[in-house]
Amino acid sequence: MTLTITDKEFELIAAFIKKNYGISLKHEKKALVLGRLQQVVMQLGFQTFTEYYKYVVSDTTGQASTVLINHMSTNHTYFMRESEHFDYFKQVALPQISDTIRDKDFRIWCAGCSTGEEAYTLAMILEDFFPQQLMNWDKKLLATDISTKALEKAIKGVYSNEALSTMPAAWKAKYMKRLNDRESAFTDSIKKEIIFRKYNLMSPIMPFKKKFHTIFCRNVMIYFDSETKQRLIQQFYDLTEPGGYLFIGHSESLERNQLGYQYVKPSVYRKPFN
Repeated sequence: MTLTITDKEFELIAAFIKKNYGISLKHEKKALVLGRLQQVVMQLGFQTFTEYYKYVVSDTTGQASTVLINHMSTNHTYFMRESEHFDYFKQVALPQISDTIRDKDFRIWCAGCSTGEEAYTLAMILEDFFPQQLMNWDKKLLATDISTKALEKAIKGVYSNEALSTMPAAWKAKYMKRLNDRESAFTDSIKKEIIFRKYNLMSPIMPFKKKFHTIFCRNVMIYFDSETKQRLIQQFYDLTEPGGYLFIGHSESLERNQLGYQYVKPSVYRKPFN
């Protein structure tokens, strides 16, 4: 059986994804939708994408939409991606922020964490910065994503040795344990530093009790339209502590005059103290 998707069916699927997850799919992504979802549709026994769409929107458990977004979300990432961000966070932002925190409660959010590479990198930076003699610091690193499939890999903390080739050797020696010739795993001491959670950035309410000193949301907003992006940035701003930072992807940018963040350098912004 050869499955096809009509323009109307694509528009239905695209509108559902946009409404629920903020991801904007232009018409040239029609082949992508077909390629990523046709196996799902056929395994469910449906003959058309119209049948599949009706199944998804009528499913009250949320399981159908979870499978849909697991297949449609892009989880391309790797260790030390856009490494200048990590250097700046370690050398400039982290020392600045820690000097202003009186209660020794440091909070960071990795939004759109994908399969965990970014979150683990930040955890290792924090572990190096707050050594054993400073254990009275309370470090909270929240990492969220909409894809349960990506989060399963992140929570497991196992990566191919090839994927770790860009990681500094000192980190691999200190924070990784080699499982075999193909894979290595993060130590429990690093894994327990990260709270992985499923979270949809399109949720109207952000259920966080406290604000964050740093938010990383890199290469996520490129999939959103301008209106969705502006609303999300406003939510990020409201959730950032004064003096805190927002890191976005190198291919992304904010309107300097529209939002409260101050431009620091390309893709790095800071919330003023007043």
